Amino acid sequence: MGKILRETSRPSSNCSSASSSSAPATTSSTSITDTVMGSHQLKITGYSLSKGIGIGKYIASDIFSVGGYDWAIYFYPDGKSLEDNASSVSLFIALASEGTDVRALFELTLLDQSGKERHKVHSHFERTLESGPYTLKYRGSMWGYKRFFKRSTLETSDYLKDDCLTVTCKVGVVKSHTEGPKIYSIPIPPSNIGQQFGMLLESGKGSDVSFEVDGEIFAAHKLVLAARSPVFRAQLFGPMKDQNTQCIKVEDIEAPVFKALLHVIYWDSLPDMQELTGLNSKWATTLMAQHLLAAADRYGLDRLRLICEASLCEDVAINTVATTLALAEQHHCFQLKAAAKDRMGATVIEL
Repeated sequence: MGKILRETSRPSSNCSSASSSSAPATTSSTSITDTVMGSHQLKITGYSLSKGIGIGKYIASDIFSVGGYDWAIYFYPDGKSLEDNASSVSLFIALASEGTDVRALFELTLLDQSGKERHKVHSHFERTLESGPYTLKYRGSMWGYKRFFKRSTLETSDYLKDDCLTVTCKVGVVKSHTEGPKIYSIPIPPSNIGQQFGMLLESGKGSDVSFEVDGEIFAAHKLVLAARSPVFRAQLFGPMKDQNTQCIKVEDIEAPVFKALLHVIYWDSLPDMQELTGLNSKWATTLMAQHLLAAADRYGLDRLRLICEASLCEDVAINTVATTLALAEQHHCFQLKAAAKDRMGATVIEL
């Protein structure tokens, strides 16, 4: 009995093992379809002057981007089709970039300007289950309405105010992708390239050019300076480069300002202004920002120039408003100029 049992149990065990080893692995994935949303508002002023431009002639919005594609709104004051005999205005949204079979949902809204919020809305979003998204086959494909609004009704409605119409278009671009289970988790540290270059500046290792500013010597690296500033590039490598590039004397700039300039070139961030000036005051920080803006303009560091302009716009003080305005004029900082003028006007009112 025991022998028989042993013989019969072995095939059973082998079959079970073979069955389990040959069982297919179960994997899974998920297909996700969603919409990337965006909207654009087109304001049409002088509506009455646009009448009579001709059937099929349009007023176009600026191009705007949603879901990786460009779009534009087209408003036809005399209608799009001859068959309507200019009795209705037409409104369309069009694909303005290259693309094939772009699937999207749309909503066109003519805003009620009476404050009652009785907007005229034609929405594709509410009909998604009935017909699905609309497919635009190629650039120039449109979705909209030839008879969006009867013109005689529009011109006596609350949608037209002060000879002005406002149209809003909402676009939802349909995007699909498939996700599988992640089999890894690798944290990616943020870039520290600015810190690495900053340490290079502070160590002075490999420096091949130096600058004398107000008796102070600053060591630097030609390639780093040339990569960051078109002025340094011309000065160090251009056909009219300085003959003595071992030590270049810099005029009309203070040593702390040049030190801050190098800090931005290497670290790609502003230094601590109070630490740099040795003064714990807002006035000293503002003064340094003014000098640094001028230096940024001199060496073609556009990002630094904008950072300084934004910083100065935040707090235009009474005791610096005149120099700030002069600086804005000299370096063509239009927003800083406007902020300084506003501050001057407020000062006059206070007085």
